[in-house]
Amino acid sequence: MKHFGIAALATLALASTASAQNTVSPSKWGPNDEIGAANYITPARVLDAAKLVKTGKTYSLGIIVDSKTPAYPPRSCTVSIVQPGQVGSSAGLGPTHTTYNDDILNCWVGIGTQIDGLGHIGVGDVYYNGNKWADFAAFDGLKKLGVEKIPPIVARGVLLDMTAHFKQDPVAEGTAFNHAEIKEGDVVLFYTGWIKLIGKDDARYSKGEPGLGKGGAKYLTGKGVVAIGADTWALEVIPFEKDSGVFEVHQIMLPHNGTYILENVDTSALAAEKAYEFLFVLGHSKYRGAVQGMINPIAIR
Repeated sequence: MKHFGIAALATLALASTASAQNTVSPSKWGPNDEIGAANYITPARVLDAAKLVKTGKTYSLGIIVDSKTPAYPPRSCTVSIVQPGQVGSSAGLGPTHTTYNDDILNCWVGIGTQIDGLGHIGVGDVYYNGNKWADFAAFDGLKKLGVEKIPPIVARGVLLDMTAHFKQDPVAEGTAFNHAEIKEGDVVLFYTGWIKLIGKDDARYSKGEPGLGKGGAKYLTGKGVVAIGADTWALEVIPFEKDSGVFEVHQIMLPHNGTYILENVDTSALAAEKAYEFLFVLGHSKYRGAVQGMINPIAIR
């Protein structure tokens, strides 16, 4: 691919060492905006992205979640299967005897492959578009910025293979990514190989990670991308860069720019096939007032 891929990452910009600004600017889409960078998705851009499909091959980018899936503490997930009743002859409802299973999820939503909504991270008590925590956050659900507001994300997907660039697989924890060539309306995904540690070295997977640096976050959000994701649990580089605040990349993306964060996105098959450009499609569970959403994004070539 000519415009991005490994060649486009040959020159890395220096990461900015300035701390995140302490105020959150109003949204350029108006005082009532709750979807942020999803505003960049237009019918024309969706049509352009659809033209990228040449073979019809699809890729599931979500990982399987179970009770052993490592996650940011104290997050966890368990699935319980119950047989709440019977229908049919045994219940006097017909000639057949039918049983059925249902399932109960006892899960933190921020586990596995996930999207961080705009109500997830604030600067102090101020969130995207100047919304103050006390005005919209409640135990029974967010009154603004809930994930049910996020529209379907259909866009040109761009994969940046950092294992090929750094010649490390997986890329070492603490390695910051700070430059790429992207255009407005894209979804940008980083492949680091980090997700392969799940089930093999969960301790290393959970302790740190390579990821997006402050300079990279400012560059990509400035280009007007819809979402940025990686095959890591937090997207941003950990340990944090020198002079960086705690999850400052999250602050740059969510409250300051309304740019969505995608975590634990499994792009290994795309990277293996050097599929650096594709149609990206994402729908998500729409629990009213939720902060995050478990997702299974799809790439189509």
